[in-house]
Amino acid sequence: MKIVIKTKNVKLNPTLREWIQMELDSLEKFSKILQNKEEYFNHFFGKGKPRVEAWVEIGKESLHHKKGPVFWVECQMRFPKRSLRATAQSENLKAAITEVKDELQRQLKQYKEKVLTKTSALTKRRVRVLKKELKLAPQARFWRKGRLREEGI
Repeated sequence: MKIVIKTKNVKLNPTLREWIQMELDSLEKFSKILQNKEEYFNHFFGKGKPRVEAWVEIGKESLHHKKGPVFWVECQMRFPKRSLRATAQSENLKAAITEVKDELQRQLKQYKEKVLTKTSALTKRRVRVLKKELKLAPQARFWRKGRLREEGI
């Protein structure tokens, strides 16, 4: 996963960069459902595109705050044909990063359930179409609840 970090009124030190990368890399296992299996542009003239990209923006609202939520974090993750976004404010920068990660994780799980239900609905629909297309003899009889029933298909 490619992570781009932008800061405003905050210095980005290596420990903070590692913390952000560790938190967002844990989301990569949830994002596998959103990754298509199509090949990305990998040609002689260009480099291949990363499958998942994340833009993180961290900062302070202003330098004179002493109370209330001072730090804010905004993260946008782009997948093939999908984009997720989350924001958080907190007095502690690491707590705000964790809140953003939790929100993105919730959104990924919700979208994963949506995709899985769509695929199961498509298979049920295909089975129904197959049953309708199945040709039976007009004299075919089916037993249903102990009585004989003729089907006129």
